[in-house]
Amino acid sequence: MKSKAQNGAGRGGHDRGNEGRFAYEGLDRVIHERARLSILTSLITNPKGVSFGDLKQLCSLTDGNLSRHLRVIEKAKMVEIVKGTDRNRPLTICRITPAGRKRYLEYLATLEQVVRDAEKGSKDAPATDLLRNLTPSRA
Repeated sequence: MKSKAQNGAGRGGHDRGNEGRFAYEGLDRVIHERARLSILTSLITNPKGVSFGDLKQLCSLTDGNLSRHLRVIEKAKMVEIVKGTDRNRPLTICRITPAGRKRYLEYLATLEQVVRDAEKGSKDAPATDLLRNLTPSRA
């Protein structure tokens, strides 16, 4: 999914009154959670897969938290989980799927647009200028 800015809407601030200009529809709720973002980033940098134990350490998660978040992204078909054995010990390998890779990269493109918009906004009107024009509210 792309933001309206990526689709060409809102360029130069002229899109039907800038309706939804900063809605960032590409901020995928499945990914846009710290633990799941950590998991997917770990997996995209290790395309052959990562063991459950290593993934747990890379993302600083407990067994239960990692399992819960993996279920969410597995249900979304973004990761595959393969259970097997290594020297008679259980081994779980997690891999990002091609669909997961695509969805993750689309998500990153949206985040990059957020950063570009924020940088542009901070150059156009420094926060100190905006704050000078505000009057204190009375509660």
